[in-house]
Amino acid sequence: MDLLLKIDWRSVFVPTTSVVEIVLRGTFVYLLLFFVLRVLRREAGALGISDLLVVVLIADAAQNAMASEYKSLTEGAVLVGTIVAWDYSLDWLGYRFHALQRLLRPTPLPLIRDGRVLRQNLRKEMVSMEELMSQLRQQGVESVDEVKVCCLEGDGSVSVIKREPEGEGGGKDSKRKRKAVG
Repeated sequence: MDLLLKIDWRSVFVPTTSVVEIVLRGTFVYLLLFFVLRVLRREAGALGISDLLVVVLIADAAQNAMASEYKSLTEGAVLVGTIVAWDYSLDWLGYRFHALQRLLRPTPLPLIRDGRVLRQNLRKEMVSMEELMSQLRQQGVESVDEVKVCCLEGDGSVSVIKREPEGEGGGKDSKRKRKAVG
């Protein structure tokens, strides 16, 4: 009990830095890093850039508050709140305004079309053939020839639409062949 009485509770909860300054710093760092990462590249993976950015910044902000690099918990909480608010705001704005969504999340980039690898798009996003083939195998595709369209999505995931096998499915050619045989 004596230990709790020795804690300087005022320094734990009363900010030493202006709350407005913390919000401005958090806003500037979040937006700067978001747009730098958005412009530079996207990765083939499951986590979007903004998701990863939020996790890293929140972890850092929370760590600073817990390690008392800030003088109060309130400063860390305000910074975490600022980062979360910007992440939510950008998602909301992108949902409400389609033109802004294109800025916030890149449009899908075709990597394969009709069984042909679009190497210029691989180079643009710095995706190696090994990475592309790994993504295809994860989706049950053994060969590039099996792919009708493969795109690198705005969130970094890879989507694949397989070709219909020759003579199967409900295509026009297969109907003609069945009629000719029957």
